[in-house]
Amino acid sequence: MSYNPHEIEKKWREHWQQHPDAVTQSYTKDGKKFYCLDMFPYPSGAGLHMGHWKSYSLSDVYARVKWLQGYNVLHPMGWDAFGLPAENYAIKQGVHPRISTEKNVANFKKQLQDFGGFYDWDKEVNTTDPDYYRWTQWIFLQMYKAGLAYCDNKPINWCPSCKTGLANEEVVNGTCERCGASVEQKEIPQWVLRITAYAEKLLSGLDKLDWPDKVKQMQRNWIGRSEGCLLHFSTTDHRGEKIDLPVFTTRPDTIFGVTYLVMAPELPQVVRIVTPEQLESVKLYCEQVNRMTSFARQLDKEKTGVFTGAYATCPISNRKLPIYIASYVLADYGTGIIMAVPAHDERDFEFARDHKLPVVQVIENKEAQKDTHGNLDCAYIGDGILINSDFINGLTVATAQQKVCEYVEKHGVGKKQVQYKLRDWIFSRQRYWGEPIPLIHCPTCGVVPVPEDQLPVLLPDVEKYEPTGTGQSPLAGIDSWVNVSCPTCGGAAKRETNTMPQWAGSCWYFLRYPNPHNSKKAWDPEEISYWLPVDLYIGGIEHAILHLLYARFYVKVLADLGHLPFDEPFKQLFNQGMILKYVEKSGQVEKMSKSKGNIVNPDDMIAAYGSDILRLYILFMGPPELDCEWQDQGLEGTKRFLNRLWNYLTAPEAIGEQTQQTTERVNRFIFEFQDRLNNFKPNTAISAFMELINDLMAVHAKINKKSIEDILVGLSVVAPHIASELLEMLVQKPLAACTWPVYDAKMLSKQPVTVAVQVNGKTRGTITLQQGLDKAVIEKLAREQVAKWLAEVTVVKTIVVPDRLVNFVVK
Repeated sequence: MSYNPHEIEKKWREHWQQHPDAVTQSYTKDGKKFYCLDMFPYPSGAGLHMGHWKSYSLSDVYARVKWLQGYNVLHPMGWDAFGLPAENYAIKQGVHPRISTEKNVANFKKQLQDFGGFYDWDKEVNTTDPDYYRWTQWIFLQMYKAGLAYCDNKPINWCPSCKTGLANEEVVNGTCERCGASVEQKEIPQWVLRITAYAEKLLSGLDKLDWPDKVKQMQRNWIGRSEGCLLHFSTTDHRGEKIDLPVFTTRPDTIFGVTYLVMAPELPQVVRIVTPEQLESVKLYCEQVNRMTSFARQLDKEKTGVFTGAYATCPISNRKLPIYIASYVLADYGTGIIMAVPAHDERDFEFARDHKLPVVQVIENKEAQKDTHGNLDCAYIGDGILINSDFINGLTVATAQQKVCEYVEKHGVGKKQVQYKLRDWIFSRQRYWGEPIPLIHCPTCGVVPVPEDQLPVLLPDVEKYEPTGTGQSPLAGIDSWVNVSCPTCGGAAKRETNTMPQWAGSCWYFLRYPNPHNSKKAWDPEEISYWLPVDLYIGGIEHAILHLLYARFYVKVLADLGHLPFDEPFKQLFNQGMILKYVEKSGQVEKMSKSKGNIVNPDDMIAAYGSDILRLYILFMGPPELDCEWQDQGLEGTKRFLNRLWNYLTAPEAIGEQTQQTTERVNRFIFEFQDRLNNFKPNTAISAFMELINDLMAVHAKINKKSIEDILVGLSVVAPHIASELLEMLVQKPLAACTWPVYDAKMLSKQPVTVAVQVNGKTRGTITLQQGLDKAVIEKLAREQVAKWLAEVTVVKTIVVPDRLVNFVVK
């Protein structure tokens, strides 16, 4: 019987649908559990792509391993189906988003079943299901009641293409993260979540997470903690009243080098301090800045600005400093006012040069570049000794910073302060396809929460759902839905018509999976204590800030409000790399995309090769955390391997009494396979498989049923269909009745290993040794092996990796 992947996979696909292996057992107070989670997809396109397969292949491996080890495994799947991606796709297709979403979900689910995914489909969730978003709305109400949700009428990031407001995190290089359109500024009422209240907790919590350092650093940079000093400069308005101009600086040591102040043009103080002579110039400049996005303002290379005509008083030197407004200073960053030290800040130096403002050097160092007159050629931003600085002259930068902070606190003109770059999260969207925000606006009572027993606030069915672009959601035009009675006074009132962003449903979905059918609670406290936090979370690096930061915020809020017994959702995070493919037009290897014409459709690959071959190839392509190039011939190589394995194991002469050498070889394979999987190296684990089959076939080794079972159980986590078929054929045992193989450590120590001996990184020989020898013994034997290469050189360093290699570094 030859290996026929399509026939075998059809058989086992049907079997697993009727008798699923991935059934999560009811929680118990003891026993081993493993919660393995994929970042669930949003069904906005025609189907899953290869990037999904790379991620889901990984999670499938580790869920299956734990299942075979006897763990109670929760490996669920669901659909992030609300939000801009799903709605934009529906608009392009000319259908209602509910119709396109249901169709895409069905296709995604079929693909995952064809893939042989080890998922408990009884745990499936969909963010558009009213039984799900009822609790999304409930969570929002808990935040609102805790003062963490508020309405603010302020300039926001507006996407003219998506016709909705965006959070800062959804703007990438001044463009919409979803559609790529240039983002504008627009002032409309927005619901905002006070994520800044959790800035320090979000920052400190990273230290205890088993996450990639790169992701943790990205979050640290986004939160942007700065320690410094808040200084109170001051001026007077047109009526002579004092106006406080607070400035946060991380460099209080440079206070005597300040030669001017710069304010954000939109600050309300500007109109109070501008002089009549400068009024027209300031007005024109403000109009110009209002047309710019925050991103464009920060990139303003010309460092444009206008003098207000007013002067500020320095709280330490009492010097009068001219006050400018400039586009590169933002009202929502810091205090919206900066003290300019052109001698020691490159941006300030450029502005001072363009506007002919003084440059006062206050830090001396021989590295500072000066012209023939002793003036700075450019800003010096390094360390040094303070000069021209009154009571801090002669001090180092660090000591001077401390002295200035002490001075301002003593004299009541400032204080030490911590500041964050993180801004509050703009949470409302002016779109149809999202969770309605459960609030009611009453002219008498103000904003009133929808009573919890009236949740969910259902999204009404409409024929016309396209965004209006007016700053209002399409829901605002549905009078029968908008007009309601106030829950407090019973008077005429109106619903909130903005909807939640896509992130609302994905911030907590992992809490719902243990029991998605619970109609009384979002989650059961005992179930959540058993299953959470998630043991292993797998997904792309593109979610390093948006999703992961928001999910952590949600969990910390819910923990503080007493709803959760933990404050971090994911113990371990693994980010898989992308699958790349050659683009003929550019001649480059690039990320797969339709526009570049380098898409490989997984459905086509399954039709041609079958699921197991595709799964195995994706896992074998390279280290899973790195980007890997797709090569069509790689599938052929994987196909040949599975064919060889099938032919070897199904040959009548293969099964029989095995030698001690074969027993030891299989034992070593079990160790290597498991060790490499434990270190997240499935590609080298598969190499161990290939090496085993090559070694056994080379000596025509007979193999007993126990070893066959161990080999096939290992194979099942990477190629479940063929493994299940061979187990049934050769061992007469279903996979569900098998257990994860265990290697014999004592037997390993008896097995010889081949150690490479290198000189300056080049292999000059090999030695065969018993495992576990002392490094000194290994080095002595290695020296004898490559004696001629060491005869006339000096060994400056010897690197010994036991049981692997010896490298002599010589000169």
